Amino acid sequence: MKNSTHREVSIYQVDAFAAEPFTGNPGGVCLLREPLKDEIMAKIAAEMNLSETAFVHPLAKQSFQKATVFSLRWFTPKVEVSLCGHATLATAAVLFREVKVNTNELEFRTKSGSLRAKESQAGIHLFLPADDPIEILPPRQLLRTLGVKDFIDIQYGSKTRSLLVCLPREEDVHSLSPDYKQMESSETQRGVEGVIVTAQGSHRYDFISRFFAPWMGINEDPVTGAAHTVLAPYWSRILGKMEMKAYQASARGGELTVRLGSGNTVELIGNAVVVLKGELMI
Repeated sequence: MKNSTHREVSIYQVDAFAAEPFTGNPGGVCLLREPLKDEIMAKIAAEMNLSETAFVHPLAKQSFQKATVFSLRWFTPKVEVSLCGHATLATAAVLFREVKVNTNELEFRTKSGSLRAKESQAGIHLFLPADDPIEILPPRQLLRTLGVKDFIDIQYGSKTRSLLVCLPREEDVHSLSPDYKQMESSETQRGVEGVIVTAQGSHRYDFISRFFAPWMGINEDPVTGAAHTVLAPYWSRILGKMEMKAYQASARGGELTVRLGSGNTVELIGNAVVVLKGELMI
């Protein structure tokens, strides 16, 4: 017998920035008829135990199919975050392909402002605010916990609170083995919510990267959309390109196209695969 005190919430798990299942970055997507309390969303995100779970609902009193403007929030298993690219891509994939909204362009109202997503034959396009980084003094203690001995550049993106560390060689990024406990306890994380380690790519990719955020409950994120709002303007200056192919070199791996757009935006183009859907009882 169904418990009348339970409320059913449609929930999906989506592999974002992936062309096939079990690659890219898994994100949770909860479709809400009405907003939930923050503490309930935090508990759902902890239950899902993914790097981020998104919570989305139409802002106007419309069905999901008819809506074009949505509220969107993201939670890690530990905290709420102000911007998450892969969970936004996952949300757009669910709305376009599972809900089948009556539009090919969506607007999300978030703590980082208004974000847009659209669908084309190339994949799902996200339009996020660019976070053009600036050069800072090297945080030596944090670099030691990362295992970085030699670097080309250290920069900081203030919008995403991300440290960018550029290494001399592609293989340096692949071989990096941070000490997450030391990173988390290091006092030098003040003002830093994530660390992007990057190098110029070869063959198919203009640059590669990895992303670490133990302070946010994410030791290594498989594919990080928000990190590419920092990486795109950084590598555009170096390579002299407005469009680039990028690869995030985590164990799962993920690839995406990045473009610098008008109005200080970064366009990310990727794909996504729904791997699980069901009803969450709360």
